[in-house]
Amino acid sequence: MAKAKKAQGKARPKAKPKRRATAKAGAKPRPASVARVTLQSLKPPVGSHRARRRKGRGPGSGLGKTAGRGGKGQTARSGGSTRPGFEGGQMPLIRRIPKRGFTNPFKQSAQVVNVRQLGTLAEGVEVTPDTLFGAGLVRRPDHPVKLLGMGDVARKFVVKSVAVSASARVKIEQAGGTIEA
Repeated sequence: MAKAKKAQGKARPKAKPKRRATAKAGAKPRPASVARVTLQSLKPPVGSHRARRRKGRGPGSGLGKTAGRGGKGQTARSGGSTRPGFEGGQMPLIRRIPKRGFTNPFKQSAQVVNVRQLGTLAEGVEVTPDTLFGAGLVRRPDHPVKLLGMGDVARKFVVKSVAVSASARVKIEQAGGTIEA
């Protein structure tokens, strides 16, 4: 019983359809006017531009006296911000943790191509970094390239100046291809 009353209370009356304005008899239809865009008529959208804050212009402005910088001290001064990672004079985390090893800044990791992707190359084409670049399989022909053994090889390929994994070497040689250093 209570559920039925709740359901009745939530029902909304249907909205009446709005009447369309009809043209008066004998009135000429208006031509569709298109406003011409000129430099003088260009305006930014409403609300897209806010006036800049004028700080330090008296107590009535709300940003007078300290100009929103709070009280005294380092942060109230110009240039008073600290560098990233500064911990207020405490020994910074980056200096507290132990350092080990070496990272080679000149390392070039090999670009990986699987042998299943070699099917996109034309028949009888030598597999070199330039041909792989032309087929869109690597991004840089001047960086090292390595063939990996994922997938199957259906045709013979002659591989030149590309590093080859052991599994890829087996698959290419089983298909009748050769690998030249």
